[in-house]
Amino acid sequence: MNALVALCHFCELHGPRTLFCTEALHPPSPSPSSQTGAPVPGDRDRDGDREGEGLTMRANSSATQRGEMCEGCRSLPASHPGFVSIDDETGIRFLSHQHPRQPQLFSVVRQACVRSLSCEVNSDVCPGREGPIFFGDEQHGFVFSHTFFIKDSLARGFQRWYSIVMVAMDRIYLINSWPFLLRHLRLTIQSLQNTALKVFDNEQGVCPQRAVRMNSVFSPAVFPHQRSGNAARSLTSLTQHQNLWASLHSSFSWLLKACGCRLTEKLLEGAPTEDTLVLIERQTEQEEEMSCWEGAEGGCSTSQRHQLESELGLDFLCDDEKLNELPGPKFRSLRHLRQVLGGAEFRQLVWHVLMGNQVIWRGAEPGLIQSAFTLLKSLLPVGCVRSVPYSAQYEEAYKCNFLGLSPDVNIPTHVSSSEFSLLVDVSTERSCRMSAVGEDDIYSLYQFNISSANTQPTDRGPALLNKLEVALSNENLSVDVVSHCLLCLKEEWMNKVKVLFKFSKVDGRGREDTQKVLALLGATGPGEEDNVRLLKFWMTGLSKTYKSHLMTAVRGGERSPSQ
Repeated sequence: MNALVALCHFCELHGPRTLFCTEALHPPSPSPSSQTGAPVPGDRDRDGDREGEGLTMRANSSATQRGEMCEGCRSLPASHPGFVSIDDETGIRFLSHQHPRQPQLFSVVRQACVRSLSCEVNSDVCPGREGPIFFGDEQHGFVFSHTFFIKDSLARGFQRWYSIVMVAMDRIYLINSWPFLLRHLRLTIQSLQNTALKVFDNEQGVCPQRAVRMNSVFSPAVFPHQRSGNAARSLTSLTQHQNLWASLHSSFSWLLKACGCRLTEKLLEGAPTEDTLVLIERQTEQEEEMSCWEGAEGGCSTSQRHQLESELGLDFLCDDEKLNELPGPKFRSLRHLRQVLGGAEFRQLVWHVLMGNQVIWRGAEPGLIQSAFTLLKSLLPVGCVRSVPYSAQYEEAYKCNFLGLSPDVNIPTHVSSSEFSLLVDVSTERSCRMSAVGEDDIYSLYQFNISSANTQPTDRGPALLNKLEVALSNENLSVDVVSHCLLCLKEEWMNKVKVLFKFSKVDGRGREDTQKVLALLGATGPGEEDNVRLLKFWMTGLSKTYKSHLMTAVRGGERSPSQ
C-alpha cells in the first residue's frame, strides 16, 4: 500500500513529536545502468538515520535541537540502524525509524502529527479527545488518525497523549479501509494501554503520586520540578517493554501489507452492477459491526460473526465454498432442479421466489436444501436475498425469504395458511436404498411435496419466468449459456426497476403516468399483475448508493422536467 504509519506523542515540553515511523519502499525498476551488487541494508539505514536527523534539525530549528530533545521525544538512539523487513513475495521493504527516510515525507508526517494531537481534536469533527478521525487534502495527503492516552504516574493528570496515524494520498482507498484500520489499530492501542496500566499500578502501589502531590500542592518548587523535563519518560519506560519498537515495527509492517492486499482494483466493463454495489455496502456494514463487537468487552465470538454474516446476507458470497463441505447429493443447475421437481412444480416454486414470497424447504439434508437455495437465489438481485440456510426453528418472513428447516420443525398456522409463502417438504423414498440408486440420483432418493395457500394462477407471468422456462426447456442450450441468459434477463429487468423507481418514487408521478411508463417498459399485457409485483419487489433490492445518488440529484435541483 502506498502509505506510511507513524506513532506520535504530545510532549509537555516540546509539543507534538513523531516517535516512530514505518514506510514501504517498493523495489526499483531494473535498468541497464543499475549496479549488480546490492547495498547492505544496515549501511543504507544508517545513511537514512543521518538524513532523518538532519531533517529534524533543519525543520525544527533551534527550538528542538538534538541536545534539547527529552527522553519522551525519542524512540531509537541516533546510532540505531532502525528495522527492516522484506516481503519475499513482492520485494517490498518495510523500514522503521523515528522519521521517514524521504525528505518530502518528513513535512507531511510532521503536519499529520501536529493536526492529530492538537487542532483536529479541538474541532467539532471529533467528538472527544480519544478515538479515530479522518482529515487531509490533496496537497498534504489524507490521514487516518487514532488518538489515545497512556497511563504515567509522573505525568500531569497521570496520563500522556499519543496517536497512531496512517498517511496516504488516495482518499477513497483510505476511507474504504477505515473499518479494517480501526479494528487492528485498536488491538495495538489496547495492548499498549494494558501493558502501561500494569506498570502504572505497580508504581502507584510503591509510591502513590496523588498523595505526594496533594501534600506538596502549596510548595512553590513543585511546578518547576514538573516542567524541568526530568519527568518526561519514554514509551519503553512506561510499558517496561524492552522490544517495544521491534514489536511496533512488526505490527505496522503487517498493517501496511495487509491493508494493501485486502483491496484490489478490477477492470470492469461499464458501470458496476447493482449486485456489486450491494455486496460492497454489505461488506462495509459487516466490518463496521465487527469493529463494534470487537471494541466491546469480550470481543466477537465465532457464533456472533456467523449470525452477523447471515443477517447482512454476506453468506451469499461463500455459498459455493460452504456447499462443497456438506455431504450428500445436491442440485447441479436450474435445469436439474426443474427435471427433479417437474415443470409445473418448478414454475410454481420460481414464481414465489420472483414475487418475494417466503420459500421454505424442510428436510433432513442441509446440503440438498442449500444447493436448491444457491440456484434459486441466482434468480434475484443480491439486495432482495435474505437467507437462513438451515435452522431448528421457524424464522419470520421479514427476516428471510429463503428458509431451510429441519424435518421436525412445525410451521405456524398463520404461515401455512398464507398465500405469501410456499413449503417444500423433502422426504426420503424408503423403498430405495442409496447404494442401489447412487448418491446423485435425487429423483429416486427423495420425494418433494410442494404446498401453498396461494390460489392465483402462475401460468401467465411474469415475462422473465416465461423466457427463463423457454431457455431451460431448450436442450440445445448448455448450462453456461442458460446462466448467461439469466444474467441478461436480470439486468434487463433491473434497468426497468431503476426507471420505475426514478419515475414513481423520486419524481412522484401519478398512477396514469406510471401506467404509460409500464407500457413503454413492456410490463403490461399478459401477466401484467405479476410483472408489476416483480418490479416492486426488486425495487427493494436497489443499492443505497443508487438511491442516495437520485435523491441528491433531486435536492440539487436536477429533477427531470415533465415530458
